[in-house]
Amino acid sequence: MMRVLGTLVLSAATLLAPPAPVSAQGRQETLIVIVESGPNSMDIHGVGANRPAYQASWNLYDRLLTYGVKRLPDGSRMYDYNSLKPELAESWTLAPDGLSVTFKLRRDARFHDGTPVTARDVKWSFDRAVTVGGFPTFQMKAGSLEKPEQFVVVDDYTFRVTFVRKDKMTMPDLAVVVPAVFNSELARKHATAQDPWAMEWLKSNDAGSGAYKLESWKPGQDTVYVRFDDWKSGPLPKIRRVIVREVPSAGNRRALLERGDADISFDLPPKDFAEMAKAGKLAVVSHPVENAFAYVGMNVKNPPFNNLKVRQAVAHAVPYEKIFSTAVFGRGVLLTGNPIVSLTYGHDLFPSPYKTDMAKAKALMADAGFPNGFETTLSFDQGFATINEPTAVLVQESLGQIGIKTTIEKIPGSNWRNMLLKKEMPLFLNAFGGWLNYPEYFFFWNFHGQNAVFNTSSYQNPDMDRLIEAARFETDPKKYRELVRGFAKIEITDVPRVPVYQPLLDVAMQKNVKGYQYWFHRQLDYRQLSKG
Repeated sequence: MMRVLGTLVLSAATLLAPPAPVSAQGRQETLIVIVESGPNSMDIHGVGANRPAYQASWNLYDRLLTYGVKRLPDGSRMYDYNSLKPELAESWTLAPDGLSVTFKLRRDARFHDGTPVTARDVKWSFDRAVTVGGFPTFQMKAGSLEKPEQFVVVDDYTFRVTFVRKDKMTMPDLAVVVPAVFNSELARKHATAQDPWAMEWLKSNDAGSGAYKLESWKPGQDTVYVRFDDWKSGPLPKIRRVIVREVPSAGNRRALLERGDADISFDLPPKDFAEMAKAGKLAVVSHPVENAFAYVGMNVKNPPFNNLKVRQAVAHAVPYEKIFSTAVFGRGVLLTGNPIVSLTYGHDLFPSPYKTDMAKAKALMADAGFPNGFETTLSFDQGFATINEPTAVLVQESLGQIGIKTTIEKIPGSNWRNMLLKKEMPLFLNAFGGWLNYPEYFFFWNFHGQNAVFNTSSYQNPDMDRLIEAARFETDPKKYRELVRGFAKIEITDVPRVPVYQPLLDVAMQKNVKGYQYWFHRQLDYRQLSKG
């Protein structure tokens, strides 16, 4: 596969030009997806792999398990966290003592080069995930999948996972994006002594067995996938070809959709989704993002945000209502006055005490020793500038009123995850959605002292760690609830980040596009889509 490097500057006229003519049948079997920014890697284990990379991995690679799907009262469909379904594994058996699970693999599954998928490939892939460090290793650890010794090849088509402890998250964790199964024979051909896991080669190449193969990837322009006609892990998809085009301009993205030159997009301003839903020309589907919130983050390891009163001042200066009405256009759940833990849990947790109160914010700044404020940078992911940019302007304006002068720093989407890994940004906008729908999972990723990539504030508190770890393995509902209340209260008190709203995932599509499903990773599953 050829990888195109460099920057291509396109005029608005070029971006809006209609696609080259294709046959009616070809257009019917081709899906054109319009995005604000594309993947920075084809490898979900890669350092700094961004959110669009989740979509690439989900469609290029299979996993042992996946989630079922449920229909909601409004007729839309979403993943069913409580239902595990086979993918590469045709069956699995839990040991009587509950300390291992044995998978029987499909004997007809093939990688894209025709090589059979075997237990050795699963073993290599899982070993890689728990060894390379960073995001994939921490994700596996969230399900107590921690070391290569846990993964055993029984025979070519039998694979066993031995548990280090009983953990309710282990089986669901096998169905998320990270435990993808790679063609180990192909990957090893491109490994080196310095790169034993072929990280460099897999960043831009396909070694999967998923329903789609990678045809081409031009970073900054488009990614093209073609159906793998020998896919055996489910019904053969109806869409033969998927073209994912990167169109930075929100106005151009909307125009392409409304003109019928694109089929589907979830990268539009909230205001556009509201207007398109009202107009009725396009189908608009909306789902609250479970276990998620958008926030203003502060780096608590360095001055001045290591000062609690400064953080509390910021929390009282954030213009919650303005952000929600202007940047988000009311599409979500405002979290000021609501529980900071996702509303999906049903716990009657106390509400966040923070609301916009400039007088209180100024008093806290004076108490913190900064009566005249200070200067800092406010960073955001430019790959999601549609919402981030107006939010940043509102936060900048509001913080300026309490003496905090901010310079807005726009980080390219392809580099955002790497910047989070460095943990050097003093003040930033971000959002996090937990794949496993437990509050302790959310807090494990975001606030545990192991300082994972998504602990963007570098927050460390032994009391927080103790409560998170206890909740992970508590079986008594009453005790569990109190543990959740405990770590939620610590976050509210220490406020390393300021929750603003729980987002919606809006998707606009042509009315002939059928089969859309909302998934935990907030990306498209091409396998279910068709065009009527």
